[in-house]
Amino acid sequence: MFVCSCFGVTEEQVKSHAEAGACTPRQIASACKAGTDCGGCVRRIQALLGRGACPRRDLADRAEPSLTAKLPEAA
Repeated sequence: MFVCSCFGVTEEQVKSHAEAGACTPRQIASACKAGTDCGGCVRRIQALLGRGACPRRDLADRAEPSLTAKLPEAA
């Protein structure tokens, strides 16, 4: 099934790029241009990535500390 009609990118291609390490829509766009023309496929790409297409997503999420933990308390 096509994810990006503008560039003919399929779901399988997005999953393949995710397995290779592209874990954000921007990284997918860099890999295959999907999402860089009309932008209509960006939500579909986000959904694919959110459903486990990126095996490294868990590692990336655990490596990033929570921003709220670093906010100073209001005086």
